[in-house]
This record gives sequence, C-alpha cells and structure tokens, in this order.
Amino acid sequence: MLDSPSAPAPVDDAPAPLPADGAASDGGRPRPPLDLLIWDAPNIDMTLSTVIGARPTKDSRPRFDAIAAWFVAGAEDGGSGALPEVEACVFANIPPQPGTLRGFVEALRGFGYAVFARPKLQPNDDIDQDMLDHIAVREHSHQLRRLIVFSGDGRNFAEPLEQLARRGTQVVVVAFSEVAGYAISSDVLEFIDIEDVPGAFVEPLDRVRLDALPADGAWLRPTRSLREFVSSYAARRP
Repeated sequence: MLDSPSAPAPVDDAPAPLPADGAASDGGRPRPPLDLLIWDAPNIDMTLSTVIGARPTKDSRPRFDAIAAWFVAGAEDGGSGALPEVEACVFANIPPQPGTLRGFVEALRGFGYAVFARPKLQPNDDIDQDMLDHIAVREHSHQLRRLIVFSGDGRNFAEPLEQLARRGTQVVVVAFSEVAGYAISSDVLEFIDIEDVPGAFVEPLDRVRLDALPADGAWLRPTRSLREFVSSYAARRP
C-alpha cells in the first residue's frame, strides 16, 4: 500500500548520528539530518513534452537510476560531520486506466524511491499540495538539510520554497530552464537544468536552451505547424 501524506514515506533504515549542534523536535528528541528529493511527475512530464515539442519516448525520458545516484552522491559530499539520511519521493497522478504505469511505479520503488500516487478523477486533480505537505512533515520530523525539487511549477512552489531556504535549508530546483524562471531569478533558490544532471538522459534532448546558446545563434523550430495553428485559431473565433 502506498504511503499517504499523513503517513510519510520511510527514510533510510539506519539513521545517521546527529551532529552536536543538531536541532531538536518539539518532544525534545534530536532530529536527524535529512536530504529530501521531491519529484513532481505531472509537471516534469508536461514540461519535457514542451521543450522537445513532441511526446516523450523511452529514450527521451529521465533515467531515475542515474538521478538517484547523483542525489545520494550529493548527500555524501556535504563535508565533515555525519552523513544525512536520504529520501526520494515521486508524486504522481494516476488516470482511471493506469495501463503500463504499474510497471513504472514498481521500477521506481526498486530504485529506492517512495511513490505517492493519487487517482486523477477530475481534470484539475493535482498533487502539488501533497508535495508541500510532505515537505512540511519532513521539516518537522528531521533537520532538513537539503531539499531537491524536480518541478517547474513556480505558481505553487516559489513562495514556500523561498521561505524554507530563508530558514536555513539548501533548496535546489531541478527543471528545464525554459520553464523555471521562478527558480533562475530567485535570490535564495539554487537552480540546475535537469539535462545537466549526469546521466539523466540517454541522449541529448532535441532542444535549444536559451541559457546555453551558441555564439553564432541558433534556430528554434516551431513546435506545431503554422497551418495547424491557424486552423485551430480560426475554429475558436466566434
């Protein structure tokens, strides 16, 4: 059975020793340090389609095994002191007919990710609040040292993530630079383009990054034909 926000996903089985200056919980118990990864599956899928201008294929989807290795390596490069616990969670909306998603979910769990799955019964059903709730739970139960958020959704994440960063957590947003202006322009959030995560994709994506343009410029092809757009535009006019 999948964990709910009220029953958070388990972290590592062997908690690391707390540094001498570690914070304590409300009950007086020391809070172990934690590095937390949150993956916004609907947003990453949608924005991937946007930046490549096509439906993603197996070869153009992110490699969760490589991302897990990068995340854990970052937790172990934190300098002196005890190693933090690590926890990675994927949040997903599940359509009424999940099809091959069961295999995807089981693969994620095999890679060490916890999965929070919510049925998508209405078009506006989303899991943004579930992600924010889980971050809040972990901030209370642990000393949240580093938070990695894979999402380009600035509308829902910009303010709470900036507040968390100002309270002392290192907050890193990982998304596509084309759609993550909220993180790129922030004074307190760090930003990494998802394609810069080592091994995240089997092959380079078919995209032109405005933050990495060649010196002599580049053409950005349209993502739909001009006639197709004009046809849909005309159909919408009264």
